[in-house]
Amino acid sequence: MIVLKSRADIEKMRKAGRVVARALRVMSEAIIPGKTTPAELDALAKRIIEEAGGHPSFLNYRGFPASSCISVNDTVVHGIPDATALLEGDIIGLDLGVQLDGWHADGAWTYPVGTISKEAQRLLNVTRESLFQGISKARVGNRIGDVSAAVQKYVESNGYSVVRDLVGHGIGRNLHEEPAAVPNFGRAGKGEVLREGITMCIEPMVNAGTFKVVTLADKWTLKTADGSLSAHFEHTIAITREGPEILTLE
Repeated sequence: MIVLKSRADIEKMRKAGRVVARALRVMSEAIIPGKTTPAELDALAKRIIEEAGGHPSFLNYRGFPASSCISVNDTVVHGIPDATALLEGDIIGLDLGVQLDGWHADGAWTYPVGTISKEAQRLLNVTRESLFQGISKARVGNRIGDVSAAVQKYVESNGYSVVRDLVGHGIGRNLHEEPAAVPNFGRAGKGEVLREGITMCIEPMVNAGTFKVVTLADKWTLKTADGSLSAHFEHTIAITREGPEILTLE
């Protein structure tokens, strides 16, 4: 059952969302090519979240061993932070959630490590814009399929592919709740009707090559099946009568 959030509930989620946004920004600013490791960024995320009075939503969630998912180059999502230094030209997806006063927010952004190729930058640009294309359709009376179709149309019109195995989700007092699936592909006019008070995460995961992914032996890390680059952008949003509100902003 979808739990519709009141204005007061949404404001509580916005507070958690501000911590998400701050953590992502500070982590990105700490990246030094050839020096910084994902493990160091994860420790930084945990410190920022806890200093704000929150708890990392991902830490120990279904057994995940870190406070954030850090995914480099051909890793799509759910990368486990390690001690491998980031290199000039890499792209890095930072994904984290925050629980604050009983409410969750979740966000992700993919960043360049130093100077990256034009091809990699274009992938980041298209994926980021596809997120906002989807958000623009998250309006009362529309359906989840309208969001999904907008993301897919923009991505594929630019020559990239949308990951099928992973989708966005509802969020609130639980990290994952109804609506259980907010796909980045689909048909307009299909799916759950969007109502005032729904809160959900829209999160395009876009590959430069095939949409197919493979899961590594750690049972968390997902990589592109063909080794192509992948980018991931995500905001937590609220459906309001005035339109979609992004909750993961500083």
